[in-house]
Amino acid sequence: MLDTYLPFILLGGGLVFLIVFFHYVPFFLWLSAKVSGVHISLIQLFLMRIRNVPPYTIVPAMIEAHKAGLKSITRDELEAHYMAGGHVEKVVHALVSASKANIDLTFQMATGIDLAGRDVFQAVQMSVNPKVIDTPPVSAVAKDGIQMIAKARVTVRANIRQLVGGAGEDTVLARVGEGIVSSIGSADNHKSVLENPDTISKLVLSKGLDAGTAFEILSIDIADIDIGKNIGATLQIDQANADKNIAQAKAEERRAMAVALEQEMKAKAQEARANVIQAEAEVPKAMAEAFRSGNLGIMDYYRMKNIEADTTMRQNIARPEGNVRPQK
Repeated sequence: MLDTYLPFILLGGGLVFLIVFFHYVPFFLWLSAKVSGVHISLIQLFLMRIRNVPPYTIVPAMIEAHKAGLKSITRDELEAHYMAGGHVEKVVHALVSASKANIDLTFQMATGIDLAGRDVFQAVQMSVNPKVIDTPPVSAVAKDGIQMIAKARVTVRANIRQLVGGAGEDTVLARVGEGIVSSIGSADNHKSVLENPDTISKLVLSKGLDAGTAFEILSIDIADIDIGKNIGATLQIDQANADKNIAQAKAEERRAMAVALEQEMKAKAQEARANVIQAEAEVPKAMAEAFRSGNLGIMDYYRMKNIEADTTMRQNIARPEGNVRPQK
């Protein structure tokens, strides 16, 4: 009975062994590497499985590097970069592209750029084919007060040696915008800017705006310049309105002070009239006291009354007709 099923058992066991073997030992991948001239053993492929390193990522990268003439790249370096969280395929693609374009890029530099979070393959491509960046509209004011709105196109290429720690596109755009504002602001009038827009490009390029960035600025071209508002006139109008409001406030302050002074003078006049009335009220008492004490005689009294009547008559004659005050 056992002899009858023994061939089938052996066949099944052999199939299971082959499945397990080809799963942990990628034989055809090893054969492909051998045919391509890459020396790697089946044991190393098996150990890659144990180390959770995908052979189908490492071996094709080794084959690509070997075919491109980059024989200095070893399997251990590729495995270490993969285990560090890097992109093995992009690094190898970048090294091959840099080698063909005669760009000085070492494996250590490429892996450092990749682990820094930048796309090293795209950086190499940008070094070969420069990238054009359109700046957002930049507003600036010339010395004559006219606002100008400029748009520029910045042609940059990647600076391989500055990719690690270098500033990005946002910094380049900010610096270019600052240079455009400074250039337009130093112009005597807006007409000179419209006549020679290339002066903006020359001035901005001369500032070395790509220092400390991951890019090298090749050219800055002014794509468009539009005329905006007359900022100078607007500021003058605002200043005139402010001066007018200040003058009105000061005039109102002086008017209020004059009104207060007038009220004070009226109060003093009323007080003086009250004092006069009070003094006049004391005259009869003084005259009566003078009569009693013998200091005023009857003839003196009538002589004083005659002087008062004569004074009243003279005042009535001096007034125009119709305003004669009736005698009491």
